[in-house]
Amino acid sequence: MQPFREWFDNTTFGVCNALAGPLGIPSRTVRMYFVYVSFFTLGSPIILYFVLGFWFEIRSYFRKKRPSVWDL
Repeated sequence: MQPFREWFDNTTFGVCNALAGPLGIPSRTVRMYFVYVSFFTLGSPIILYFVLGFWFEIRSYFRKKRPSVWDL
């Protein structure tokens, strides 16, 4: 089951995992609440999910990459 979860996180932008990490809760719980809220609000959080997913994907392109101390 663990390889499937890793594959699922990588292919679905890792939004739930990125939100759960700083909060210190399992990403499984975030996914569960996201699904419940999506059903309750007729799917409107899906737009937020895609915006966060694209933001997580492109933020590495805008972040300055500092050279490592060990790079000469």
